[in-house]
Amino acid sequence: MSPIFRRTEKKKPADRTVTLIGKPGCHLCDDAQLVIEKVCAEVGAAWEKKDITQDEELHRAYWEQIPVVLVDGEQHTFWRVDEERLRRELVG
Repeated sequence: MSPIFRRTEKKKPADRTVTLIGKPGCHLCDDAQLVIEKVCAEVGAAWEKKDITQDEELHRAYWEQIPVVLVDGEQHTFWRVDEERLRRELVG
């Protein structure tokens, strides 16, 4: 069977990592963090926070979009985090 048609195994939520990229004093970042904390606690996923003011590469890549949310290193969303969409992404 062609690799295109093979199903890839979904990761379990416990094997997923959500990354919040933001900066201090950003109210949208604070709102995003609350949603991420809630959803990750519910599904058992890990999450981390990165500060664009401490990382020049992140600053160049994302300064106009913060907060930015990555799931397993891939951009999931920016500005506002939809709780249901993030949950669906993590649990499949």
